[in-house]
Amino acid sequence: MELLTIFAVLVVVLPSLYIYTASVVSTRFPKLENKSICLLIAHPDDEAMFFAPTVLALTRPEIGNHVKILCLSSGDADGLGETRKKELAKSGVVLGLRSTSDVFVVEKPEFRDSMTTTWDAGKISDLLISAFAPQLNKSKGASSPPTASIDVLITFDAGGVSSHPNHISLYHGAKEFVGALVAGKAGWAPPVDLYTLTTVPIARKYSAFLDVLPTLLSWAIGTGKRDKKHPGGLVFLNGLAGHGSFTTAWKAMTTAHKSQMVWFRYGWITLSRYMYINDLRLEKIKRK
Repeated sequence: MELLTIFAVLVVVLPSLYIYTASVVSTRFPKLENKSICLLIAHPDDEAMFFAPTVLALTRPEIGNHVKILCLSSGDADGLGETRKKELAKSGVVLGLRSTSDVFVVEKPEFRDSMTTTWDAGKISDLLISAFAPQLNKSKGASSPPTASIDVLITFDAGGVSSHPNHISLYHGAKEFVGALVAGKAGWAPPVDLYTLTTVPIARKYSAFLDVLPTLLSWAIGTGKRDKKHPGGLVFLNGLAGHGSFTTAWKAMTTAHKSQMVWFRYGWITLSRYMYINDLRLEKIKRK
């Protein structure tokens, strides 16, 4: 009987504590406002399975951001590329993007969806330059300030969350892109802030919203840069119910990405902390 009582209390108390924490984080922690933001992903459904808390937080109308998604493959490994492109567009709107026109999918042989293929970082960088800094090759002077059409680029970190080589390739390509913006321009800061999604150990990865305490401790200890305009770290916590919460992230997966909803994915999207919690780190860029 005692164990049942303790369990019942925990079932009520833990979600309540998490909901309170989420409300505090959303109002008091660093945030990005009035920014042009690109979420760089490898496959349709990455935006929902891994980055939903980020997209939901950054697309809130009152903070004035314009968020776009750039996906470097259609996820055509099983011949479902056209279906998955439509699913990505639908999911993006569910997660708060202004319209389906803010979703872009690249289909090139060099970015083939594969669990065994590493994409070339230089080619990813070149693609990002052509998309967001096409003037780069024309303004090589050290005195001219670096510019880009986006303020923030968000993608996976060096662990890729799931160790997927396509995810990891985005990290290296994004770093090369931001580095290229300031190559040979001593004294200038990059015009684009690169934030990457933190990979956590497997025990934390499948602890759902219970990972909130380790996440906040990691943020407090590991975030060195306290700059309101360029925060060294960002934390986004989904609520558990209602619009813009875990249930919205769930909807993005189950109603938009129907082709991917095999039985085991229901367990994944229920237990994965990435459906509830995202913490991002501002990457330090080495100049060439």
